[in-house]
Amino acid sequence: MQGPALPAESTVHFVLDLALRIGEVQMASGAGASDVTATIIAVAGAYGMPHCEVDVIFTSITVTCQRGVDLPPVTAVRVVRSRGLDYTRLALVERLVRTITRNRVTAHDAHAELDRITNAPHPYPRWFATLAYAGMAAAVAVLIGGDALVAVSAALITALIDRVGRLLNRRALPFFFQQAVGGALATGCAVAIVGSGVLPSSITPTTMVAAAITVLLSGLSFVSLVQDAITGYNVTAAGRIVEVSLMTAGLIAGVVLALNIGVKLGLPSVPAVQLSSSLLRLPLQTAAGAAAAACFALASYATPRSVVVAGIAGGVGAAGFSALVLAGIGQTTASAVAATVIGFAGGVISRRLAIPPLVIAVCGMVPLLPGLTIYRALFELAVERRYTGLSTLMVATSVALALAAGVVLGEYLAQPVRHGLGRLERRLSGPRLAGPLRPTRRRLE
Repeated sequence: MQGPALPAESTVHFVLDLALRIGEVQMASGAGASDVTATIIAVAGAYGMPHCEVDVIFTSITVTCQRGVDLPPVTAVRVVRSRGLDYTRLALVERLVRTITRNRVTAHDAHAELDRITNAPHPYPRWFATLAYAGMAAAVAVLIGGDALVAVSAALITALIDRVGRLLNRRALPFFFQQAVGGALATGCAVAIVGSGVLPSSITPTTMVAAAITVLLSGLSFVSLVQDAITGYNVTAAGRIVEVSLMTAGLIAGVVLALNIGVKLGLPSVPAVQLSSSLLRLPLQTAAGAAAAACFALASYATPRSVVVAGIAGGVGAAGFSALVLAGIGQTTASAVAATVIGFAGGVISRRLAIPPLVIAVCGMVPLLPGLTIYRALFELAVERRYTGLSTLMVATSVALALAAGVVLGEYLAQPVRHGLGRLERRLSGPRLAGPLRPTRRRLE
C-alpha cells in the first residue's frame, strides 16, 4: 500500500525553503529548538509533505523530506547567520504560520508574504530603542531602591552604552568585547558621576551599575537555553550555554576592569549592599517592574498590544517576587515562583491575543534579572578581595537559571489549560460553514 503522493520535486524544494526561512526567523528571535522543529514540521505537512526530519542546532537548521524507498530524500540546510530581537517580525511570522496550517494560503503567496515581513524595516527608529533601553534602566533602578536622581543617571549611562554598542556593532566587533565595553562604561560612568560630586553624597554607584548590568543581561537567551536543555536538544543548549557564558564573562571583565581602575584612581567604591524591601514600596516596585518590562518590549520592537501585555506581566512578576521576599522566601525560590506565574499566564493568553508566548515570558522576567547580585559579587572579588564573591556569583547564576526554568515550567503547565479552553470554545461556537477568506491589510502591529 502506498501513502499519499508527494508534490513535484521543485515544489518540495520550494516548501522546504519556505519552512527553513520561517525557522530562521524564529531562531534569530530566540525561540527554542523544539518550537522551531514543530513549526517547520507543521508548515511542511500543510503543503503535503508529512514525512520530514528536522535537525536544529545553534547555528543551522537541516530539513530532510523522505520520499519513500524509490526516490532519494530531499535535504535543505539554512544557516542562522545573525540574531536580533524584532518581536513584531516574530509575531507576523507566527501569524503567517497559523494561516499556513489552516490551509488558507498557497506556498507561493506565503513565500511572498514572508519576503515582505523579513525585508520590512523595524516598526520604530533605532533612537527610539535607545530611549526604551534608557527607560528600562531607570525603571530597574527604581525597582531595586533608587530615587529619581539615580534613575535619571542610570538612564543616561544606559543610553550611552547602547549608542556605543551600536557603533561597535557596525564595526563588527565580537559581542564578547561589546559586553566588556558595556560593563566598563556602566561601572566607570557611575563611579565617575558619584565621584564628581554632582549628586548628593548619600548616593552610591551601586544602583546605577546594577540597572545597567540588568539591561546588558536582558539580551541573553536564558529561556531558550533552559528550554533546549529540558526538551533534549543538547547540542543547541550547549551552543547557547557557550554564548551566554562568553557574553556574561565579557560583562564581568568590563565591570572588574572599571572597578580596579577606580580603586587605583582613588574614586569612591561603595560596597553593593542588598537593598531591603518594604511593604510600603510594593506598589512602586510593581509599577517599576511593569515599566521595565514594557520598555524592554519597545526596545525589542514589539507590537503595541505586546507592549501592554508585557508591562502587565512585568508588574505581576515584580509584585509576586517582592511579596515572596517580604514573606521570608529566598531570592532564588521567589524568582522561580514569579517566573512560573509569568510563563503560565503567557502560555494561556498568548494565543487568544495573537502574541508569541516568548514575548510575554522574556519581557516579564527581565525586571527580575540579578544585576544587583552580580555587581555585589564582582565588588567582593575585585575590590574587597574576598572569596565570598564566588558564592554570591553562584547565587546570581542560580537566580538566572531559576527564572528561565520557571518560565519554561509555566508554559508547559499552560498547555493543557490552553488546549482545554480551545476545545471549550469550539464546542460553544458550534459548527461553522467555511467561507471565502477576506483580504486583510498588512499591518506592523
